[in-house]
Amino acid sequence: MYKDRREWVRQQLMQKPFVSYDELFSQFPGVSQMTLRRDIDYLEKTGQAIKVRGGARSARFLAETVDDPYFSRMSENVEAKGKIAAGAARFLEAGRSIFFDSGSTLQQMIPHVPDERFIFTTTSPAAAIELSRIGRPVVNLVGGWLDRDYQAVSGMQAMKYLDDVNIDIAFLSPSGLSVQSGFTGGNYNECELKKAVVNKARTVVMLMDLSKADKSLPYTFCRLEQVQTLICNGPLPRQLQEQAMACGIETIDVTKA
Repeated sequence: MYKDRREWVRQQLMQKPFVSYDELFSQFPGVSQMTLRRDIDYLEKTGQAIKVRGGARSARFLAETVDDPYFSRMSENVEAKGKIAAGAARFLEAGRSIFFDSGSTLQQMIPHVPDERFIFTTTSPAAAIELSRIGRPVVNLVGGWLDRDYQAVSGMQAMKYLDDVNIDIAFLSPSGLSVQSGFTGGNYNECELKKAVVNKARTVVMLMDLSKADKSLPYTFCRLEQVQTLICNGPLPRQLQEQAMACGIETIDVTKA
C-alpha cells in the first residue's frame, strides 16, 4: 500500500540525506515509476523531503547542523580570525569575480576590502550589506533559504543561482580539517553549496584558525588538493602540513607575517 511505501521512504530519509529513484525502483519493483514519483511529491508537500534530480533529499539533514550558531562563532578566536582575514585580503584582485563565504572569519575580512571595482557574490546577508557600504564593489547576494543558525543562504535555489555565476577567487572557511576527511562542516546543505563553489572557482583561498585543525565534522566539501592557498594563525600539525606540501598548497602562517 502507498502508506507502507511512503513510510519506508520517510524512514530512509530520517537516516540518510538522500534516497535515489533507483533505490525506490529496486525496493518496489511491482510499482510504476510514476506512482513512486508521486510518493516523493507527497513527501515534499508534507515537508519531509526535497525533490531533486535523481531522487529526494532529506529535509531533516538539510536543516540540521552540528556547528555552533553564527553569533556564537563571531565571538570565538576573534584576534586570530582578524589576523587571518587581514592576511587573506592581499589575495583580493580588482576586476575579478569573487565569492565570499558566510563564515565568521570572512566577516572580519570586509574592513580590509579596498574601495575598488570588485564583483562579489556571497551567501551572507550581513556580508552583502557591509560590502555594499564600501562604495565601488558590485555585490550579488545569492537567493534561497536563509539558515537561522548559519545566517547564510543555501538550498536548491541557491545552487541554481550559482550555476550562472563564474568565480575567479573563492574565499572559504571550514569548520574542520583532517587528513582523512579534508575540509568539513556540520550542515549538509551549506557544505553542498560550498562544494559547488569549489568546483567552479579558478582559485580557492581557505581561511582557518587552528582550532579547526585535526577536527572532522560530518560533511566534506573540499579536499586539500582542491585548494591553492591555506591561511592559518600558526603552523599546521605535522601530518596536515606534510599533506598540504604534497598537494602543492601555499600555506601562510600569519603569526610570521
